[in-house]
Amino acid sequence: MKIDKIESKIVVLPIDNIDTDQIIPARYLKITSKEGLGEGLFHDWRGQKDFPLNQPGAKGAEILVTGDNFGCGSSREHAPWALTQYGFNAVVSTSFADIFNGNSLKNGLLPIVVPKDAHEELLSSNLAHVKIDLASQELTLPSGRVVKFPIDSFAKQCLLNGVDELGYMLQQEPAIAAFEAKRVDSVNTLQ
Repeated sequence: MKIDKIESKIVVLPIDNIDTDQIIPARYLKITSKEGLGEGLFHDWRGQKDFPLNQPGAKGAEILVTGDNFGCGSSREHAPWALTQYGFNAVVSTSFADIFNGNSLKNGLLPIVVPKDAHEELLSSNLAHVKIDLASQELTLPSGRVVKFPIDSFAKQCLLNGVDELGYMLQQEPAIAAFEAKRVDSVNTLQ
């Protein structure tokens, strides 16, 4: 799925160090498809009446705001799959575990790192609307303040074009074929 601009309400889950087993419990890892993983998202917490995703206003939110060090623990690709299957297109925090960050970018989930002051505003703004512009790498906070966020340039291009790494390589097929044809011609000329 292409990600360019996201305008959505946010759901705030103000917990630090949420690991991938909390995002998607191990019992959901037996499947070979991404389908249905959204149902298992935060499964062990969803039974709590006051859990943020259980709020009536949370339905349809595309942006999750979390505490620091989100996605720590094991290197579960199922975690970003579960988040996107549930309907999230972006997660905002002050930091992400490296492997979770990489898995997210490769699977169409935008991890956004913001400064502490912007994060504090978001944490106090549950269900408020924000805007994300990936092309300009800007997040517009509920107050209207705009903050820049970093992202790897290759991952950014993949997200903007709605392709993964393999899809990117397949898009290069005409250039690769032209290079190979030219190389074969030059080898034949030398013989």
